Amino acid sequence: MRRFHLSALAAGLALLISSASTPAAPAGAQASAPPSFFDPQHSLQKPDLLRIKQIRFLTEDDFPPFNFLLGDGQLAGFNVDLARAICAELDAPCSIQRRSWELLIPSLDDNSGDAVIASLAINDETRGKADFTAPYFLTPGRFVMLKDTTLPAATPEVIADRKIAVVAGSRHEAFLKAFYPRAELVTFETPALARNALRNGKVSAHFGDAVSLSFWLNGAEAAGCCSFKDGPFTDPRYFGEGVGVAVKKGNEPLRRALDYALARLDRKGAFAELYLKYFPIGPF
Repeated sequence: MRRFHLSALAAGLALLISSASTPAAPAGAQASAPPSFFDPQHSLQKPDLLRIKQIRFLTEDDFPPFNFLLGDGQLAGFNVDLARAICAELDAPCSIQRRSWELLIPSLDDNSGDAVIASLAINDETRGKADFTAPYFLTPGRFVMLKDTTLPAATPEVIADRKIAVVAGSRHEAFLKAFYPRAELVTFETPALARNALRNGKVSAHFGDAVSLSFWLNGAEAAGCCSFKDGPFTDPRYFGEGVGVAVKKGNEPLRRALDYALARLDRKGAFAELYLKYFPIGPF
């Protein structure tokens, strides 16, 4: 079982969120466009909520900005706020409890919790242990280039044989090898080294995890050097199926209720508000 990938760069945003309700993007930054993961044409059927007496959400506390602890010990983060919004939408009492990562799914099995909202990736392994709602977040890949680049796009034709920084052995390298066969891939051991190569002008572009890159672009380390170019790229063969809320296998009433609430929050704009709060320069 693995969770949704995110670099430690996100930790800095947790400090911003703990001191301000909405962290501001730097001057001149690209506006964040809230994504929608639900089909707006799909007819919403309100499920029977009579069996939903309460929802005991489970999460962890060391994965900012999705879930983390404030200075007063209170849980905070995108997942935490989303859980509260779900409960308000369903008009159901709920609690949000901390668990260590390895105990999240077992807590569903022993009925000490009802739903896990902790950026748990949906894949063959996790589907064998829990049932999931529709995805509420994805981790796309994106290109980042210097702001003064002369390249008008990040297509294979435009990039041609130019140098692209990428982490060795990553899903991003595999994607580039498949779709950018002419590019010269310059591999690095860590995302930080790849980003530094771009910032210092040693490569024409860097391709990597869009969530991590969004925090880098919003932080002091980037110093306003760069911006996203094209994308996002969301091919599930390389970037996964996204993350969902997990429930105990067979708990169809709760899964349906959660799916309904997530879709309602999306249509009402509440999901977009949460997204912009935590992702002022978004990965999408």
